[in-house]
Amino acid sequence: KQGNVYQAPEWFIKGFPSFALDGELWLGRGQFDSLSGIVRKQEAIDHEWQRVTYQVFDLPESEDDFNARLSHLTRFFEHGNIPPWLKLIPQFKVHNEQALSLKLKDIEAMKGEGLMLHKGRSFYHGGRGDDLLKLKSYQDAEARVIGHLPGKGKYEDALGALLVEAVNHAQKGKTFKVGTGFSDVE
Repeated sequence: KQGNVYQAPEWFIKGFPSFALDGELWLGRGQFDSLSGIVRKQEAIDHEWQRVTYQVFDLPESEDDFNARLSHLTRFFEHGNIPPWLKLIPQFKVHNEQALSLKLKDIEAMKGEGLMLHKGRSFYHGGRGDDLLKLKSYQDAEARVIGHLPGKGKYEDALGALLVEAVNHAQKGKTFKVGTGFSDVE
């Protein structure tokens, strides 16, 4: 991910196919910090990795559109000898905006972030665009930390804010400050 190599145990990747899969390592909703601690270790710890699954959602090297890629994945998961920690994320279609809103509410009620909306006829490309959108009931954005700004008053000689640069398409390159969210001790 983003050029980082994860040291998965040999048994974890043994049953993976010879072709590339796009997905994410997962422990469960609200478990990102625990997962990060497991996968960032230079030496994999078997009993920790036994809780991890790889949730698959696409075929990055395929030249087919999304509908065809999903069909290939579905056949592979139905007929392959798949290890139990390799999972295909369920994909579904909705017929109208009302059904989409209800599904979003269901996912968020289970503490999910939102839904990924795919255009069926789109070809694979890394990142989001007009044919791959994340639907949430709240707004957020992605940014890269480019600086640390000193605090004032009570926070003099401590971190006051982060200087970040937007990485999304619409505001790429725009810089702004955000509160850190760190505690006083941190």
